Amino acid sequence: MRTPIIAGNWKMHKTIEESVAFVKELAPLIAEYKGVERVVAPTFVAISSVAEALRGTDIKVSAQNTHWETHGAYTSQIAPTMLKGLVEYCIIGHSECRQYLGETDD
Repeated sequence: MRTPIIAGNWKMHKTIEESVAFVKELAPLIAEYKGVERVVAPTFVAISSVAEALRGTDIKVSAQNTHWETHGAYTSQIAPTMLKGLVEYCIIGHSECRQYLGETDD
């Protein structure tokens, strides 16, 4: 049976400093929840700092989006190869990306 996932997507909220302070407060509050995968999806610029702040916990870090290409002239996009080693999860196909950026299942 698959382990349920509970994730929090921070969208475009919280600076790096706010993100680190938040996970330091959050981690002990959700430590008692067993049998679920706990995941946070901070802004891209906060991923490394949040991951460092969560070191030693079993809370996972997710990216909020990724581009389908591994490299190229795609300003502001993040390739999956860039995320490898930084995060264990990535949100793909978010409704806001579909609505505002025209993303599809293709």
